[in-house]
Amino acid sequence: MHAWSAKVFSVAVLTAAVLTTSALTAANWPGFRGPNGSGVGETSALPLEFGPAKNVIWKTDLPAGKSSPVLTEAHIFLTGWTADSLLTLALDRATGKSLWKSSTPRKRSEHLHNLNSAASATPATDGTNVYVFFGDLGLISYGPDGKDRWRIPLGPFTNLHGMSASPIVVDDKVVLVCDQDTESFVLAIEKDTGKVAWKTARPEVVHGFSTPSVYVAPSGEKQIVVPGSYVLISYSAETGEKLWWVRGLTWQVKPAGIVADGVIYATGWAPGAESAQRKFFPEFDEAAKEADPNGDGKISPEELPEKWKPTGSWRAIGLARDGFLSPRDWSFYIARRGSRNATIAVRPGEARGDLTESHVVWEYERVVPVVPTPVLYDGLLYVLKSGGILTTIDPVTGKVGRVGRLEGAIDKYYASPVAADGKVFFTSETGKIAVAKAGKDSKVLRVNDLGEPVYATPAIDDGRIYVRTESGLYAFGADGN
Repeated sequence: MHAWSAKVFSVAVLTAAVLTTSALTAANWPGFRGPNGSGVGETSALPLEFGPAKNVIWKTDLPAGKSSPVLTEAHIFLTGWTADSLLTLALDRATGKSLWKSSTPRKRSEHLHNLNSAASATPATDGTNVYVFFGDLGLISYGPDGKDRWRIPLGPFTNLHGMSASPIVVDDKVVLVCDQDTESFVLAIEKDTGKVAWKTARPEVVHGFSTPSVYVAPSGEKQIVVPGSYVLISYSAETGEKLWWVRGLTWQVKPAGIVADGVIYATGWAPGAESAQRKFFPEFDEAAKEADPNGDGKISPEELPEKWKPTGSWRAIGLARDGFLSPRDWSFYIARRGSRNATIAVRPGEARGDLTESHVVWEYERVVPVVPTPVLYDGLLYVLKSGGILTTIDPVTGKVGRVGRLEGAIDKYYASPVAADGKVFFTSETGKIAVAKAGKDSKVLRVNDLGEPVYATPAIDDGRIYVRTESGLYAFGADGN
């Protein structure tokens, strides 16, 4: 894989590929980061100043969980967990009062990173029903009254850090990506019956955390686009057929892809994948001459030469968890060491196959986000890296504008930025929400301190911003106290 710098080619904007909210769902903020994961709300009069004692419409206490709120006209849906239960909650949007809480037994506990949670995946809604995913159970659908509609048991999973990608609703289907160290797949379920519409294996990827998005081709064909380890892949929303792919992503992808004006923006940072850290190792057969002296077709920690040792744990590269590196493990390991952190823009049109050399509009390898998905708003792509480092990029040319820290909010970031009303909201781990004026200078207008950790991405609609903190859900609005 060659080292790439920013490159541009000129193509007319494909207006037929612009994805409208109505093409997906009737809900106001139907899933992770709202309409098609854009992070952009269509509302005004959002508050500039808010906090525990400022512009609070209401606050509702919640159980543990890191899923983000989703909105219908009347409901807010979230998930939570206890030591022995997996919870789905419905709140009244106007008052924050609990409408119902459905509990299901937590029959297993998958291995989790300390920043992950048994309730990290954000629900999806079609405006009436809700669809939730728990790594410890699978997919569940509840009606507006909290009654079970159907259940799809899934797992157990082999994701190194636990599952966290969220489902999405696409027309009559619920789509879920399950990237793990063995047997990754993308799954579509008929949302009204709970029957499997299609299931497609993803052998190219290992563990990942990216929620899928929808791209509409000029012909009107809907495609599921998924950034994963090393590659961005598109699937037919109707059949699950793999349509096209672009190589060049990092080895562990967390941000979702963004789709706007016929272009898909994908990004991701992982340790060891900066340009200066990349290393290129031989294929297994060649490496085995030195690293497999007993000739058993697998490599043990004791056999692996020091020059090829992993910088992290053996568990991260021994995907089968048997203490050895098989040829498959080795192929992913050398791909990992040769991968690179980057943000890319792809305009696929109606193309098929490997589009790496033909349809990449631009690439940028500096200041790449770890977890937050960027937001494209009012003609600028806002990319946020931990430390509060904000980069603005022209989405058409890839030209970089502002690069600098968010004043007063130099922190770690796990929630993704959202935007509306001429403002962009950046939410830090310690609960500081920087409100910046949209534009090339992105001046910080206010830093609001909620005084407790925040990992969930806010939802915005109807003049309100809904923020899940460690203790509960706030509804902030300019008409608050």
